[in-house]
Amino acid sequence: MTDTALRIDKLVKEYRRGVPVLKGVSLQIAPRGVTAIIGASGTGKSTLIRCINRLVEPTSGAIHFDGADLTRLSSGALRAARRRIGMVFQEYNLVERLTVMENLLSGRLGYVSALNAWMRRFPPEDIARAFELLDEVGLAGFAQQRADSLSGGQRQRVGIARALMQRPGLMLADEPTSSLDPKTSVEIMELLRDAAAHHDIPILINMHDVELARRFADRIIGLAGGEVVFDDGPTRLTDDELKRIYGGESWLQ
Repeated sequence: MTDTALRIDKLVKEYRRGVPVLKGVSLQIAPRGVTAIIGASGTGKSTLIRCINRLVEPTSGAIHFDGADLTRLSSGALRAARRRIGMVFQEYNLVERLTVMENLLSGRLGYVSALNAWMRRFPPEDIARAFELLDEVGLAGFAQQRADSLSGGQRQRVGIARALMQRPGLMLADEPTSSLDPKTSVEIMELLRDAAAHHDIPILINMHDVELARRFADRIIGLAGGEVVFDDGPTRLTDDELKRIYGGESWLQ
Protein backbone atom coordinates (compact mmCIF):
# COMPACT_ATOMS: atom_id res chain seq x y z
CA MET A 1 0.00 0.00 0.00
CA THR A 2 1.46 3.37 -1.02
CA ASP A 3 0.78 6.66 0.71
CA THR A 4 -1.21 7.94 -2.28
CA ALA A 5 -4.31 6.36 -3.82
CA LEU A 6 -4.91 9.17 -6.31
CA ARG A 7 -2.58 11.84 -7.67
CA ILE A 8 -3.80 14.77 -9.73
CA ASP A 9 -1.14 16.81 -11.52
CA LYS A 10 -1.78 20.27 -13.01
CA LEU A 11 -5.36 19.48 -14.01
CA VAL A 12 -6.97 22.00 -16.34
CA LYS A 13 -10.52 21.96 -17.66
CA GLU A 14 -11.91 24.45 -20.16
CA TYR A 15 -15.51 24.25 -21.36
CA ARG A 16 -14.79 27.31 -23.50
CA ARG A 17 -11.36 27.74 -25.00
CA GLY A 18 -9.22 30.10 -22.97
CA VAL A 19 -11.68 30.16 -20.03
CA PRO A 20 -10.49 27.49 -17.56
CA VAL A 21 -12.80 26.22 -14.84
CA LEU A 22 -9.91 24.32 -13.24
CA LYS A 23 -6.56 26.09 -13.35
CA GLY A 24 -3.79 23.57 -12.86
CA VAL A 25 -5.13 21.74 -9.79
CA SER A 26 -2.65 19.35 -8.16
CA LEU A 27 -3.65 17.05 -5.29
CA GLN A 28 -2.66 13.81 -3.64
CA ILE A 29 -5.35 11.69 -1.96
CA ALA A 30 -4.37 9.23 0.77
CA PRO A 31 -5.46 5.56 0.59
CA ARG A 32 -8.19 5.98 3.21
CA GLY A 33 -10.41 8.57 4.88
CA VAL A 34 -12.92 11.20 3.81
CA THR A 35 -11.84 14.28 1.85
CA ALA A 36 -14.41 17.06 1.32
CA ILE A 37 -14.16 19.59 -1.50
CA ILE A 38 -15.91 22.87 -0.74
CA GLY A 39 -16.26 26.18 -2.57
CA ALA A 40 -18.73 28.55 -4.14
CA SER A 41 -20.97 27.45 -6.99
CA GLY A 42 -19.17 27.49 -10.31
CA THR A 43 -15.71 27.18 -8.82
CA GLY A 44 -15.08 23.71 -10.26
CA LYS A 45 -15.97 21.27 -7.46
CA SER A 46 -18.21 19.02 -9.55
CA THR A 47 -15.94 19.38 -12.56
CA LEU A 48 -12.98 18.16 -10.51
CA ILE A 49 -14.88 15.10 -9.26
CA ARG A 50 -16.14 14.24 -12.74
CA CYS A 51 -12.75 14.72 -14.38
CA ILE A 52 -11.31 11.99 -12.16
CA ASN A 53 -13.40 9.25 -13.78
CA ARG A 54 -13.66 11.16 -17.06
CA LEU A 55 -17.36 11.78 -16.98
CA VAL A 56 -15.93 15.17 -17.93
CA GLU A 57 -12.89 15.13 -20.22
CA PRO A 58 -9.91 17.09 -18.82
CA THR A 59 -8.29 19.66 -21.10
CA SER A 60 -4.79 18.91 -19.82
CA GLY A 61 -2.95 17.45 -16.85
CA ALA A 62 -2.70 13.94 -15.42
CA ILE A 63 -4.78 11.80 -13.05
CA HIS A 64 -2.89 8.81 -11.67
CA PHE A 65 -4.86 5.92 -10.17
CA ASP A 66 -4.08 2.20 -9.91
CA GLY A 67 -0.79 2.64 -11.75
CA ALA A 68 -2.25 4.41 -14.78
CA ASP A 69 -2.83 7.95 -15.99
CA LEU A 70 -6.60 7.96 -16.47
CA THR A 71 -6.45 10.87 -18.90
CA ARG A 72 -4.53 8.71 -21.39
CA LEU A 73 -6.61 5.53 -21.28
CA SER A 74 -8.48 4.28 -24.33
CA SER A 75 -12.15 3.36 -24.02
CA GLY A 76 -11.59 -0.29 -23.06
CA ALA A 77 -8.89 0.47 -20.51
CA LEU A 78 -10.99 3.32 -19.11
CA ARG A 79 -13.96 0.99 -18.61
CA ALA A 80 -11.70 -1.38 -16.69
CA ALA A 81 -10.35 1.47 -14.54
CA ARG A 82 -13.86 2.72 -13.77
CA ARG A 83 -14.68 -0.64 -12.21
CA ARG A 84 -12.39 0.43 -9.37
CA ILE A 85 -13.94 3.88 -8.96
CA GLY A 86 -17.33 3.97 -7.24
CA MET A 87 -19.57 6.98 -7.89
CA VAL A 88 -22.41 8.38 -5.79
CA PHE A 89 -24.56 10.97 -7.55
CA GLN A 90 -26.54 13.96 -6.33
CA GLU A 91 -29.72 12.70 -8.03
CA TYR A 92 -29.06 9.02 -7.18
CA ASN A 93 -28.84 7.83 -10.82
CA LEU A 94 -30.87 4.69 -10.12
CA VAL A 95 -32.93 2.75 -12.66
CA GLU A 96 -36.34 3.62 -11.25
CA ARG A 97 -38.27 0.66 -12.63
CA LEU A 98 -35.78 -1.90 -11.28
CA THR A 99 -35.72 -3.33 -7.78
CA VAL A 100 -33.21 -2.30 -5.14
CA MET A 101 -31.37 -5.62 -5.62
CA GLU A 102 -31.21 -5.16 -9.40
CA ASN A 103 -29.82 -1.66 -8.94
CA LEU A 104 -27.15 -2.97 -6.59
CA LEU A 105 -26.14 -5.75 -8.95
CA SER A 106 -25.68 -3.19 -11.71
CA GLY A 107 -22.51 -2.30 -9.81
CA ARG A 108 -21.10 -5.64 -11.03
CA LEU A 109 -21.99 -5.21 -14.71
CA GLY A 110 -18.35 -4.69 -15.63
CA TYR A 111 -17.50 -8.13 -14.25
CA VAL A 112 -20.05 -10.37 -15.99
CA SER A 113 -20.65 -11.15 -19.66
CA ALA A 114 -23.11 -9.07 -21.66
CA LEU A 115 -25.46 -12.09 -21.96
CA ASN A 116 -25.46 -12.77 -18.23
CA ALA A 117 -26.00 -9.07 -17.53
CA TRP A 118 -28.95 -8.99 -19.95
CA MET A 119 -30.39 -12.14 -18.34
CA ARG A 120 -29.65 -10.66 -14.91
CA ARG A 121 -27.60 -13.68 -13.95
CA PHE A 122 -24.99 -12.92 -11.32
CA PRO A 123 -22.70 -15.19 -9.29
CA PRO A 124 -24.03 -16.27 -5.88
CA GLU A 125 -21.19 -14.41 -4.15
CA ASP A 126 -22.33 -11.14 -5.77
CA ILE A 127 -25.89 -11.69 -4.57
CA ALA A 128 -24.66 -12.53 -1.06
CA ARG A 129 -22.54 -9.37 -1.01
CA ALA A 130 -25.50 -7.28 -2.16
CA PHE A 131 -27.55 -8.52 0.80
CA GLU A 132 -24.63 -7.72 3.15
CA LEU A 133 -24.37 -4.20 1.77
CA LEU A 134 -28.11 -3.63 2.06
CA ASP A 135 -27.82 -4.51 5.72
CA GLU A 136 -24.80 -2.21 6.04
CA VAL A 137 -26.68 0.81 4.64
CA GLY A 138 -29.81 0.12 6.67
CA LEU A 139 -32.00 -1.33 3.91
CA ALA A 140 -32.27 -4.97 4.92
CA GLY A 141 -35.66 -6.16 3.72
CA PHE A 142 -35.82 -3.68 0.82
CA ALA A 143 -34.22 -5.93 -1.82
CA GLN A 144 -37.38 -6.47 -3.88
CA GLN A 145 -38.81 -2.96 -3.64
CA ARG A 146 -38.72 -0.86 -6.78
CA ALA A 147 -36.38 2.11 -6.67
CA ASP A 148 -39.20 4.52 -7.51
CA SER A 149 -40.99 3.58 -4.28
CA LEU A 150 -38.13 4.80 -2.06
CA SER A 151 -37.57 8.13 -0.31
CA GLY A 152 -34.65 10.33 -1.28
CA GLY A 153 -32.54 9.16 1.64
CA GLN A 154 -33.27 5.51 0.87
CA ARG A 155 -32.33 6.04 -2.78
CA GLN A 156 -29.02 7.55 -1.75
CA ARG A 157 -28.37 4.56 0.51
CA VAL A 158 -28.93 2.32 -2.52
CA GLY A 159 -26.51 4.51 -4.48
CA ILE A 160 -23.83 4.08 -1.82
CA ALA A 161 -24.36 0.31 -1.66
CA ARG A 162 -24.21 0.07 -5.46
CA ALA A 163 -20.89 1.93 -5.51
CA LEU A 164 -19.53 -0.42 -2.84
CA MET A 165 -20.63 -3.41 -4.94
CA GLN A 166 -17.80 -2.52 -7.30
CA ARG A 167 -15.25 -3.22 -4.54
CA PRO A 168 -13.74 0.17 -5.39
CA GLY A 169 -10.28 1.41 -4.61
CA LEU A 170 -11.71 4.95 -4.61
CA MET A 171 -15.18 6.41 -4.17
CA LEU A 172 -16.37 9.74 -5.52
CA ALA A 173 -19.52 11.49 -4.29
CA ASP A 174 -20.93 14.48 -6.17
CA GLU A 175 -23.02 16.54 -3.70
CA PRO A 176 -24.63 13.43 -2.19
CA THR A 177 -26.68 15.37 0.38
CA SER A 178 -27.82 18.43 -1.57
CA SER A 179 -31.30 17.02 -2.27
CA LEU A 180 -31.86 15.79 1.29
CA ASP A 181 -33.20 17.27 4.52
CA PRO A 182 -30.72 18.05 7.34
CA LYS A 183 -31.36 14.88 9.36
CA THR A 184 -31.05 12.59 6.35
CA SER A 185 -27.94 14.48 5.22
CA VAL A 186 -26.24 13.67 8.52
CA GLU A 187 -27.22 10.01 8.18
CA ILE A 188 -25.79 9.82 4.65
CA MET A 189 -22.53 11.45 5.74
CA GLU A 190 -22.31 8.99 8.63
CA LEU A 191 -22.72 6.16 6.14
CA LEU A 192 -19.98 7.52 3.88
CA ARG A 193 -17.61 8.06 6.79
CA ASP A 194 -18.26 4.54 8.08
CA ALA A 195 -17.86 3.07 4.58
CA ALA A 196 -14.44 4.69 4.20
CA ALA A 197 -13.34 3.13 7.50
CA HIS A 198 -14.99 -0.28 7.11
CA HIS A 199 -13.88 -0.84 3.51
CA ASP A 200 -10.52 0.92 4.00
CA ILE A 201 -10.91 3.21 0.99
CA PRO A 202 -10.65 6.94 0.30
CA ILE A 203 -13.87 8.83 -0.39
CA LEU A 204 -13.72 12.20 -2.14
CA ILE A 205 -16.89 14.26 -1.67
CA ASN A 206 -17.91 17.46 -3.43
CA MET A 207 -20.24 19.27 -1.02
CA HIS A 208 -21.76 22.65 -0.30
CA ASP A 209 -22.50 22.23 3.42
CA VAL A 210 -19.48 23.54 5.32
CA GLU A 211 -20.66 22.28 8.71
CA LEU A 212 -21.13 18.75 7.40
CA ALA A 213 -17.63 18.92 5.92
CA ARG A 214 -16.22 20.04 9.26
CA ARG A 215 -18.06 17.29 11.11
CA PHE A 216 -17.32 14.31 8.88
CA ALA A 217 -14.23 14.98 6.75
CA ASP A 218 -10.68 14.11 7.71
CA ARG A 219 -9.40 16.67 5.20
CA ILE A 220 -11.02 19.68 3.54
CA ILE A 221 -9.98 21.13 0.21
CA GLY A 222 -11.25 24.63 -0.60
CA LEU A 223 -11.54 25.75 -4.23
CA ALA A 224 -11.85 29.35 -5.34
CA GLY A 225 -11.64 30.48 -8.94
CA GLY A 226 -10.64 27.00 -10.09
CA GLU A 227 -7.62 26.82 -7.77
CA VAL A 228 -6.90 25.16 -4.42
CA VAL A 229 -6.78 27.90 -1.77
CA PHE A 230 -7.17 25.69 1.32
CA ASP A 231 -6.00 22.14 2.05
CA ASP A 232 -5.97 21.10 5.70
CA GLY A 233 -7.88 19.44 8.52
CA PRO A 234 -11.36 20.62 9.55
CA THR A 235 -10.14 22.29 12.75
CA ARG A 236 -8.00 24.67 10.65
CA LEU A 237 -10.98 25.88 8.60
CA THR A 238 -11.39 29.27 10.27
CA ASP A 239 -13.71 32.11 9.27
CA ASP A 240 -10.74 33.83 7.64
CA GLU A 241 -10.12 30.75 5.50
CA LEU A 242 -13.80 30.58 4.61
CA LYS A 243 -13.70 34.21 3.47
CA ARG A 244 -10.79 33.28 1.23
CA ILE A 245 -12.69 30.32 -0.23
CA TYR A 246 -16.09 31.97 -0.66
CA GLY A 247 -15.19 35.63 -0.81
CA GLY A 248 -16.56 38.42 1.35
CA GLU A 249 -18.06 38.24 4.82
CA SER A 250 -21.82 38.70 4.43
CA TRP A 251 -22.55 34.99 3.99
CA LEU A 252 -20.90 34.25 7.37
CA GLN A 253 -23.43 36.34 9.27
